[in-house]
Amino acid sequence: MAGGRYGPQLLALLAAWVAAVAATAGPEQAALPAEQSRVQPMTASNWTLVMEGEWMLKFYAPWCPSCQQTDSEWETFAKNGEMLQISVGKVDVIQEPGLSGRFFVTTLPAFFHAKDGIFRRYRGPGIFEDLQNYILEKKWQSVEPLTGWKSPASLTMSGMAGLFSISGKIWHLHNYFTVTLGIPAWCSYVFFVIATLVFGLFMGLVLVVISECFYVPLPRHLSERSEQNGRSEEAHRAEQLQDAEEEKDDSNEEENKDSLVDDEEEKEDLGDEDEAEEEEEEEDNLAAGVDEERSEANDQGPPGEDSVTREEVEPEEAEEGISEKPCPADTEVVEDSLRQRKSQHADKGL
Repeated sequence: MAGGRYGPQLLALLAAWVAAVAATAGPEQAALPAEQSRVQPMTASNWTLVMEGEWMLKFYAPWCPSCQQTDSEWETFAKNGEMLQISVGKVDVIQEPGLSGRFFVTTLPAFFHAKDGIFRRYRGPGIFEDLQNYILEKKWQSVEPLTGWKSPASLTMSGMAGLFSISGKIWHLHNYFTVTLGIPAWCSYVFFVIATLVFGLFMGLVLVVISECFYVPLPRHLSERSEQNGRSEEAHRAEQLQDAEEEKDDSNEEENKDSLVDDEEEKEDLGDEDEAEEEEEEEDNLAAGVDEERSEANDQGPPGEDSVTREEVEPEEAEEGISEKPCPADTEVVEDSLRQRKSQHADKGL
């Protein structure tokens, strides 16, 4: 009777216990494949592991359809990693933007081969057979390595990693403002603009403080001397410029004076030539007048008569001689005037 009463209750308790065991065992069995995954997640803290040995890395994003299509192939390739003597890793660009910047990932999915710190870009399909042949046949030897500033271990790419990390943090903060807190997007943009200005002013202040700390000011007397020397040099330069300008002005004035003197001399020469010609013409005219007067004086005598006596002729000749005597005086006056004009012309020439 007692067993009949409590039988159904015991069965119900047993069923509940079995269900509870099954419920607790379900998640463990579901998580078991993830624990057995041979793909090693790479982060900013452990990415230096790829600098030793041989590695294959895959850069992906959870929202990328092409990345999701190659997940199973990548897992199969990782399971055969021990046979191929290679380590397999993956990088989530959403969670690790710094690593995507260090490797300068621009397309997804992106694959990289690393051998003792030398990196090469794998551009084939993410299929297991192609990946396996790439390692077994050592096709990576025909690919140009990323050397110099392109190497992920270089200083340039380290700076690129820092920029990508900052941009990723800003993106996460923007999503927190707009999605979690429900703030409008324009408010988030205004906040970032103001934060950028404030950060720039702060960095400028820091640079000024650093320069003031490392700058050693000169003693006062040395600074005054340097200022005086600078002023004296400036004054000397100004004097040199002024002297040069004065010399130019003087040379221009002298040239102008010389040109004026030359013009005046040319004018005087032309005037002297004109005066000489006029004087010559006057002399010719005076000489012609004198000749005419002489000819007229010779022609004016009265005709002689046979009845005139010798005594009458002599007084007439005496009178004619007296009348002809003034002619040389006239010529002397003309010659004196010509001489005076020539002397005046010579004085003007001097």
